[in-house]
Amino acid sequence: MSERKVLTKYYPPDFDPSKLERRRGPKQTGPKQQVVRLMAPFSMKCTSCGEYIYKGRKFNARKETTDEKYYAITIFRFYIRCTRCSAEITFKTDPKNMDYTCEKGAKRNFEVWREDKLAEETEEERLDRLEKEEEERDAMKEFEQKKLDAQTEMAIADALDDVRYRNAAREKVDQDVALSSVAAPGAREEEEAQIERELEEQARMAFQSATGEKVRRIAEDDFEEAPPATGSTTETADSLAMPPPAKPTFQRQIKKKKDLSAALGIKKKPTLV
Repeated sequence: MSERKVLTKYYPPDFDPSKLERRRGPKQTGPKQQVVRLMAPFSMKCTSCGEYIYKGRKFNARKETTDEKYYAITIFRFYIRCTRCSAEITFKTDPKNMDYTCEKGAKRNFEVWREDKLAEETEEERLDRLEKEEEERDAMKEFEQKKLDAQTEMAIADALDDVRYRNAAREKVDQDVALSSVAAPGAREEEEAQIERELEEQARMAFQSATGEKVRRIAEDDFEEAPPATGSTTETADSLAMPPPAKPTFQRQIKKKKDLSAALGIKKKPTLV
């Protein structure tokens, strides 16, 4: 019993470990493969049953190392099964476009690198595009120039119409003045005489009293020599009887102080002196 717990065993001098057979299943042929767990790197559609496999779904896949390389970068191939019909689907890495390429069993829904490749243009296509853009630019420039020319012509036409209208109005006024002067040469003199008559009438009405009498200006000599009026009205008598007004004096008048003690009921003691 103690021998089975021995850590070291005895190997004879003629022991050859290469002759030992360690086979665990069938011998692998072809490229080296290993089972890995991965997620679908892109969304795809199975060509056998039409099942859609979304990006990120997990699979137990077989990873195969191929002989293909891209700048010393090894390209790997992966084998998975459809989740509906169990058809084999293979895809491999694409280091050139930093993506994956679907080989068989499924169809990729969208390929980014393919869109980028379609977006790339050659030199001829680029020259054609630049020529088209130049033609379009020239056409737009020509259209803008035509539009500016049309606006300028319209502005000039409006200005000419305005000038013609003003000239016609001036000619009409000159004709009216000439006809009036020819038809009535004394019309202006009659108009001036009419204005003078109106001014004289206004002055006469201004210098006339309410009763219709004319107002006469009184001179100072007439006012001094005029005799006093002898009317019997009371106003004249009162004015004659009233004495002349006294001349104002500017002397200071001292007022006596009032004794308020008597009004308040206060009696003052008589002085002894």
